[in-house]
Formats: sequence, C-alpha cells, structure tokens
Amino acid sequence: MKKLILTLIAALGIMTGAQASEGGIAWDKAPGKTNDTASLQNGAKLFVNYCLGCHSASAMRYNRLQDIGLNDDQIRKNLMFTAEKVGDPMNIAMRPADAKEWFGALPPDLSVIARARSSAAGSGSDWLYTYLRSYFRDASRPTGWNNVVFENVGMPHALWELQGSRGATLEEVKETVDPTSGKHTGFVKTVVNFDANGVRTEKTEPMAEGHHHASRTWTLGKLEGGTLPQARFDEQVADLVAYITYMSDPTAHQRTRLGVWVLLFLGLFTIFAWMLNRAFWKDVK
Repeated sequence: MKKLILTLIAALGIMTGAQASEGGIAWDKAPGKTNDTASLQNGAKLFVNYCLGCHSASAMRYNRLQDIGLNDDQIRKNLMFTAEKVGDPMNIAMRPADAKEWFGALPPDLSVIARARSSAAGSGSDWLYTYLRSYFRDASRPTGWNNVVFENVGMPHALWELQGSRGATLEEVKETVDPTSGKHTGFVKTVVNFDANGVRTEKTEPMAEGHHHASRTWTLGKLEGGTLPQARFDEQVADLVAYITYMSDPTAHQRTRLGVWVLLFLGLFTIFAWMLNRAFWKDVK
C-alpha cells in the first residue's frame, strides 16, 4: 500500500512538471465585481461594442439586462444593434462561412465561456481576465497578434486601442537527444523575441552542465500607445469579465440570497422541531 501511494505521488509530480513545461502562465485573480451593478452595466456596454461583432451569446436575451438595472428603452438605444426585440437573444449578424474564412474558425459563443474555462488553475473569470490582458504583437500571425495565455489564438486583440501594443519574449529550454543512440546529451536554450512591431528574432545556444529541466517562460514587454493607463484598462477588463461571468449564470446571486433565507428557515425550524419533540417525550420514561 505504501509503495502504491509513493507511486501515485511520483506520477502526480510528473504530471505537474509536464503541465509547467507546457508554458502556461499563472492566471491573475479577477476582481469580484459581479455584485456591482455599475460594473455590470459598463461590462455589458463593452461586450456589445467590442465582442458582439464576432461572438454571439445565444443563451442570453437582451431583456435579462433588466436584472442589472437597465430598462427596455436604455437597452434599445444603447445596446441593441443586431436585434429587433428586447426579448431576442444576443446573436451576431456575421455569417459562419465568413467567420471561418476571416479567422480560420467560427468564433465561439460566449454565453457560458466563464464556466467552460474554469480549471484547477483558477476560475473561468481568472482565465478571461488574464487572457484579455496578455496580447502581444506577432507579425507572423494572420491577425498580427498573439497571446501568452492562448498561444497562436485566431482572435485579434479587440481592445488594443485601449491597452496599446507591446512585444514579448519566450525563453524555452529543451532536452537534446542523440538521434543514433537516443541518449540524453544536454539542454539547449532558445530565446524568441518579438519587438513592439511583432518582428521575430530567435537565438539558440547550448546550456552549461547543471541541473536543468525543460521549460517555457513568457515575459511581456512594455505597453505603448494605449488610450488608457494600465490601471484604468485593467478596470475596464474587470468590468467586461464581470459581465461575461454574470451572463454565464444570471441567477447565481439570486440563488445565493435565497439560499441564505432557506438556511435561516431550516435553522429556525430545527429549533421548533427540537422543542416540539421535547414536549411530546417529556412524560415518556
């Protein structure tokens, strides 16, 4: 049994090391703004202006925006560009065939993306918050953009005018193997640099003897040219992520509030049930 446990621990360590070597970066914690009505309203505006052109949210209807404090007139005037009725779902006008031609794949529906992207690394909100702030210039990509969270993503940087642009550096350590004998011969380090215009340069060199391991590490460059300061841009992304998170489960907070009352009722009922039980059985010996 002890041997089995040690084997499982070792296997878990190998899996963890394999995941780290894949080059994924740690996700930033998304600010919790799903209870902030003003943030949700701003997030809805950002979603319609920057996301709804390519991404649908077919499980979400415009009239659900009433739950975040908007009336039908505000929804029609400020947020409805592709629908005719307030009760219509948030679909897009772009044809699937055009989307595949322009982006190489149909942009995913974002109705439940905040739930679908959750994993052991963090919540779906954390993934979205990190992803939307991790773009860099890459002239080799069709859109001119790449992302350190979702490498070689087909989606361009929709918020680049607000955030600005930057380069990035990838440092990758790989094991070298003799093709004839199959034996380990050492490690090499490759540094790939993307400048602010997305021009790629690459340099590979052998590493000195030592305790090395395969790894991939991304470093983002300095932002340039954005219309918003970084802190303000992060706030806007937090609002957008809050709305997308709300959209994936609009009744989450309602259920939480209801759950509190249910627990209070059950607690009170338990007291009365205990008192009634004591009254019934007080004369029974």
